Amino acid sequence: MVNEELLKPKSIVVIGASNDIKKPGGNMLKNILSGGYKGKMSVVNPKEEKIQGIKSYASVVEIPETELAILAIAAKYCPATIKTLAEEKNTKAFIIISAGFGEGDEQGKLWEQEITETVNSVDGCLIGPNCIGVITESYKGVFTAPIPPFNPKGCDLISGSGATAVFIMEAGMALGVSFANVFSTGNAAQTTVEDILEYMDIHFNPETDSLVKLLYLETISNPKKLLKHASSLIKKGAKIAAIKAGSTAEGSRAATSHTGAIASSDMTVRALFHKAGIVYCSSREQLLSVAAIFNYKKLKGKNIAIITHAGGSAVMLADQLSKGGLKVPEISGPDAEKLKSFLYPGSSIANPIDFLATGTAEQLGIIIDYCEHKFENIDAMIVVFGSAGLFNVENVYNVLSVKLEICNKPIFPVLPSVVNAQREIQSFLKKGHIHFPDEVVLGKALAQVYNTSEPQPHKTSLPKIDIEKIRSVIDAASEGYLLPNQTVELLDAAGIPRVHEIVENSKEKLLKALGTMDFPVVMKVVGPLHKSDAQGVVLNIANKNEAAETFDILMKIDSATAVMVQPQIVGLELFVGVIKEPGFNHTILCGLGGIFIEVLNDVSARLSPISKNEAEKMVHSLRGYKLIQGARGKKGANEKIFIDIIQRLSALVEAAPEITEMDINPLIGTQRAITGVDARVRIG
Repeated sequence: MVNEELLKPKSIVVIGASNDIKKPGGNMLKNILSGGYKGKMSVVNPKEEKIQGIKSYASVVEIPETELAILAIAAKYCPATIKTLAEEKNTKAFIIISAGFGEGDEQGKLWEQEITETVNSVDGCLIGPNCIGVITESYKGVFTAPIPPFNPKGCDLISGSGATAVFIMEAGMALGVSFANVFSTGNAAQTTVEDILEYMDIHFNPETDSLVKLLYLETISNPKKLLKHASSLIKKGAKIAAIKAGSTAEGSRAATSHTGAIASSDMTVRALFHKAGIVYCSSREQLLSVAAIFNYKKLKGKNIAIITHAGGSAVMLADQLSKGGLKVPEISGPDAEKLKSFLYPGSSIANPIDFLATGTAEQLGIIIDYCEHKFENIDAMIVVFGSAGLFNVENVYNVLSVKLEICNKPIFPVLPSVVNAQREIQSFLKKGHIHFPDEVVLGKALAQVYNTSEPQPHKTSLPKIDIEKIRSVIDAASEGYLLPNQTVELLDAAGIPRVHEIVENSKEKLLKALGTMDFPVVMKVVGPLHKSDAQGVVLNIANKNEAAETFDILMKIDSATAVMVQPQIVGLELFVGVIKEPGFNHTILCGLGGIFIEVLNDVSARLSPISKNEAEKMVHSLRGYKLIQGARGKKGANEKIFIDIIQRLSALVEAAPEITEMDINPLIGTQRAITGVDARVRIG
C-alpha cells in the first residue's frame, strides 16, 4: 500500500491550509515549505487568496493534478474530497490528519470505510486519519514540532500514536538520537504499521537505508506479517525495537484453564518479539536507550567494566546489569596494579573502576586503553562521568569522544549532569554521539538488547506425531473442553507421556478396575474446572475401602460427573500449556507445576512452532531451573524429556489449530521419566 507518491511526491496539495500557523493546516504547510520541499505545491482554502505566499484555490475541483493530498478539514468533508482527488486529479497518496472518524462514533467509521474504498479503487495509499503525518527525505509532512533534521542513517520511526511519535522525537533529539523517516498511522484505516514495515523490508538497501527501526504499537493487526517482515529485516542487518501498549492481563479475555489464568496478551506479544528478534521495550525512555545502544558498537559478551567518578551510580548500575544477566567481573593482576599507579590515591580498579571526583581526562583515557588492550575479560565499557560544578569537563568528554571512535570494544557514555555540564554535553552531541542521562535505564536496556535472540528460523523440525489420529479426535469433538477420553487420545497421538488412569461414574465399576492398579492412588473429581479449589483431589488412598468412601465424597461435589483414579507418582511438579490469541500462532508455555504455576508465575513462553533450541532456552530461562537440575540433595527432572514434551505440544497445536487453551498440570518429573497427570484441552 505504501507507494512512491507518498514517499517522494512530485506534487503536494494541502487542503485546509491556513495563514495561521497555530492551526494544523497552517503549520503543516509551514513545515513543508521550510523543510525545503522541491516539488509543486498547491493549497485549498475558499476564504483566502494567498496562503503563506502560495495561490489558494477555492475548491479541490480547481487544483491541478497532484500526487499527494494532505487533508486538514472536518471529517464530514473528507469522503467527497478524497473521491474528487482520486477520480479527477490522479492522486495516489493521501494523509488525513483530521480526527472524528473511526475513533469517534459510528458515522465516523462509515466515513473512514468510504474513504478507504475510494483509495483502494485507485490502488492508492492512505495514512491516517487522525495522525500527525509523515516525514521523509522529500518533505516534512507533519503539523507538529520539533522536526528532527533528516538523517538517512538515523532511526526510522513508525508509530500508531501521533502524540507519542512527537514525544519520542523530542526526547530522542535531546539525547543525540537522530531520525530518518517518520510515519504516524493514526487510525490505520488502510495502511498499518505492519504494511510500512513490509515496504521497508521489500525495498531494503543496507547501504542507503536506516538500519534502526523503532515501533510504537497500540494494536497488532497482522501478527504474522509483523513477524515475517521484522525477522526478514533483522536478518538483512537491521535492528528493531518496539513498544506494544495495551498488553496487560486486564486487557486480555477471561480464561478458565491454568494456562488462561496466567497468560496475558503481553506474554504473547513478548513471544512474538522474541521469535522475530525484536527488542521489547516498556517505555519511551527504554525505547530511546535501546536506539542509542543500536548506534554504538555491538556488545559481544557479558562482561562490563564500569568506569566512573561517582560511586553510588556505579553501584546502582552494577546491580541493574547483574539483574539483567550481565556481569561486572573483578579486575586484578599485574596490569590492574600498573593501572592503579596512574590514578590518584584512593582510586579503586577492582571494577567498578572509581577514579574519584578529582579524576582527569588523561586518567580516563588511560583507563579506557587498559580496558581495551590489557583486560581480556572485559567486553565493553560504561563511562559514568558528570560534574559537581567545580571544573569544566569538556576535556573529559573530548577524550571520551575520541575513544568512542577508535576503540573496538563498545563504550556507552552516561553523562548525568544535564544542568552543570549542559554546554559540554551539547558539544559532545554535535560530534554525532548519543548519551545516556541515567545509568540504571542504560543497564536495563543493555541487558534487554543483549538477551534478545536472533530471529528464529521459519522452518522448524518438530517430532513426528500421529496427525491422522489427532485430526479424527478434533474433527469429531464439539466446541469447549474435550472429554477425558478424547484428551487421552490426543496425548497418546502426540506422544506425550501420561499416567494410566481410570474414569468411572459407577462405584462398583471403579472398584473392579482398581484391581489393575497399585496403591497408593490419587482420586480426582471430574467436572469442576479447578479440582483443587473444589477440594476435589484426594491423595494417599491406600486401599479399596478408602477408595469407596472417597468416591462417595467426590461425587457429591457440584458439577461432578465422574471420578478419576491415577497412581500416585512422586517427583518434581512441572507444567506445559497453550494459549491462542486471535491472529497469533499458538503461545506455548512451560514452568513449575502444581499450585505454584499461579502462585509463582515462573513461566516461559514462545510462539509455535518451537525448535529444540527454543525449547531448551525456555527451560533454562525459568527461575526454578535449578530445581529441574536438582538442588539441595533433591533429585531433579529429566530435562531432555521436558524439552521433547514442549516440542510435541508445539507439533500438536500445529496439527490441531482449533485448540484455544490447553494445559498439562502437573507433569511429574523424575530423572528417568516425566509423566502427565492432569490435562485439559479446549477447542473453539
